[in-house]
Amino acid sequence: MSVNADHVTFLGLGAIGLPMALRMYRSGFHVTGVDPFPEPRHRASAEGLPTAESPLSAKTAATVIVMVADSAQLEQALEGDTRTGSPGLLDLMSPDAVLVIMSTVGPDAVRSASARASEFGIDVLDVPVTGGITGVLAGTLRMLASGPRHVLKSRKDVLESLGTVIECGDRIGDGQSFKAVNQLLCSVHIVAAAEALSLAERLGLDQENVLDAMSAGAANSWMLSDRGPRMLEGIDAQVSSAVSIFVKDTALVADVADGSDFDLVMLPAAAQKFAEAAELGLLGRDDSQVVRTYDP
Repeated sequence: MSVNADHVTFLGLGAIGLPMALRMYRSGFHVTGVDPFPEPRHRASAEGLPTAESPLSAKTAATVIVMVADSAQLEQALEGDTRTGSPGLLDLMSPDAVLVIMSTVGPDAVRSASARASEFGIDVLDVPVTGGITGVLAGTLRMLASGPRHVLKSRKDVLESLGTVIECGDRIGDGQSFKAVNQLLCSVHIVAAAEALSLAERLGLDQENVLDAMSAGAANSWMLSDRGPRMLEGIDAQVSSAVSIFVKDTALVADVADGSDFDLVMLPAAAQKFAEAAELGLLGRDDSQVVRTYDP
């Protein structure tokens, strides 16, 4: 069966997956959003996005995107679910299609997925993203893409509907490695910003004045400027990126570093603060609310 060049099967309609799929759809691509759970499908349908419970649309899609939570879900997406009889993408996809893995699952998981896909003659791109929901909505998402150059070139128009493609090399897995470095920096910077504003409060300073002063000087970071206002806004700040993401990703970065025999010094401290936030019941809150772990 021939594939439709403009047809995208997008598997995973979670907090960031749904706005990504919607942005592609509104950019003119024929997108089918796939999710096994009814609630995200209902949200997608309410926005006009065609949806399905199983990925049968992958039979005719030229591009199949996977945006799931972890490596176990990635494997299930590729191989299918024997409990429900749901088919896997590898059994459905045409060799003329390209599998784009946009989940943050680590280099080993993506390399394993690519090796398995190659048995079916399917090309893979490793394209984790950074920028969160805010980046998706603004069209400024940054995609850390690795894989064969000619394959990436063939799908650049689809990806660029979301933002900017950063070419990270020809090797599958290097996009994930770039993302590991990114998440190391992000997690440390968020916690550093939270600690600094909490120290300011303890010193009896006006936190908003401190934030304004630090945001214009050498001490500024993107995370301080972006997350700082939401830290001061409080527990109900709009969720752009949840605490749960950094609980997962700090563990993933630690695994990646351990596999390279690299001793991380800063990450464990940041990971501990996100773990404390989880213990406070903040997993679903904006990651800026790690600042609550400094409350007296």
